[in-house]
Amino acid sequence: MATSSKRMSFDINESFERAAAQFRGLDMKEPGQWPLLPRLAAWALVALVVVALGWVLLLSEQSDLLQAERDREPALKADYRAKLGQAINLSELRKQKLQVEEYVVQLEKQLPGKAEMDALLSDINQAGLGRGLQFELFRPGQVVVKDYYAELPIAIRVSGRYHDMGAFAADVANLSRIVTLHDLAISTPQREANGTLAMEATARTYRYLDPAEIEEQRKARAAAKAAAGAKR
Repeated sequence: MATSSKRMSFDINESFERAAAQFRGLDMKEPGQWPLLPRLAAWALVALVVVALGWVLLLSEQSDLLQAERDREPALKADYRAKLGQAINLSELRKQKLQVEEYVVQLEKQLPGKAEMDALLSDINQAGLGRGLQFELFRPGQVVVKDYYAELPIAIRVSGRYHDMGAFAADVANLSRIVTLHDLAISTPQREANGTLAMEATARTYRYLDPAEIEEQRKARAAAKAAAGAKR
């Protein structure tokens, strides 16, 4: 038994000695000439380094993605709360939407069409005459076309009593169509001594655009946008 133990110990020591001998005197410039065991060890080391680098890089990328998702979490929560609030109040929001749409329709009805503008100008004139005012000037200006409506300024100058002028302004405000008064200036004519005043103002009335005018506006905006893009 003692002889067998000594022989086994000798064989193991001899094997380790042989393996260690293969690693001595290796030429680092000629790895292809190395014995089998150093080559296997080198391949294993390279494979281990590659796996380790790949693992580190993969974990780093996943860590960045995880942090990015964590950064998005507060915004997503806020968005969720907002949408949840909208969902809870959906019926009320729908009622408000219908009310706004009805209000817009009412406002649109207060805008005359192109064919109704003459009648509206006559209504403004009659409102002044009905209050006993004398029109010294009633001159419609140039129509200003906006995106979805057109604006017509009217230069007016009337003379009469102060209270009649106030009643005229109230009558204009109560017309079925939208008319606003701007740049009001009231003065006392030097030649008048009976309490008559003169009022100058600009009345602005508005009308909606017909389909042809809306299309023309759309084309004009598209052309302006294209020209701006070409300049860049």
